[in-house]
Amino acid sequence: MEKLSNQQIIDAGLGDWRKLAQALHARYSIGDYTVAARFLTAVAQAAEEDGHHPDRKLTYGVIDVSLCTHEGGLWVTQKDIDMARKISGIARENGLEPTPSAVAQLEMALDTAHEDSVAPFWSVLLTGSSGNRVQDSVFDPTGRVPSLWFQGTEDHESPRQRWHFDLWLAPEVADERIAAAVASGGSIVDDTAAPSFTVLADPDGNRVCICTSLDRS
Repeated sequence: MEKLSNQQIIDAGLGDWRKLAQALHARYSIGDYTVAARFLTAVAQAAEEDGHHPDRKLTYGVIDVSLCTHEGGLWVTQKDIDMARKISGIARENGLEPTPSAVAQLEMALDTAHEDSVAPFWSVLLTGSSGNRVQDSVFDPTGRVPSLWFQGTEDHESPRQRWHFDLWLAPEVADERIAAAVASGGSIVDDTAAPSFTVLADPDGNRVCICTSLDRS
């Protein structure tokens, strides 16, 4: 199916969900594991009926659900939108409270001019297989470790920071998180691309990007 743009995803009006790096993400608060089990069972049944399976994670007090299409890449299509609406309906039927501003995704980013030579190493190291690459990234299909993407750069001499984190947040909480990081001793290095991404640094100069889905194709 056709990949949807970020604007198309926003226009779909999925109140429970936020688009992060690749997928749609939702978080639901739970107070009763019996209700949580009923919700997960209903989601599993809907997924089997549609042949489209979300990732689900049950932890203390919350259920995290993510949706993306894997055919040809990792991105959001109409079938993800349709399944997201079904899951939101199931959540309402079970009295679960959505907390969309709480979703987050951590990616690792490596600056390199030699992606083709370094990517197999990192793929097999992180996932156990050299074949878990999709376009410019390494993804663990079981979700054990964060994804790793390779940011193209010119050849350069060491020392230079080659690693940084990309922290994807719901757009409505990004400014608050940035302000909190600055108040804790950090600094804004570059915000010219905000709200797409803002580059921060800790007191030692180590950099991290706060990313949102806004102002992206």
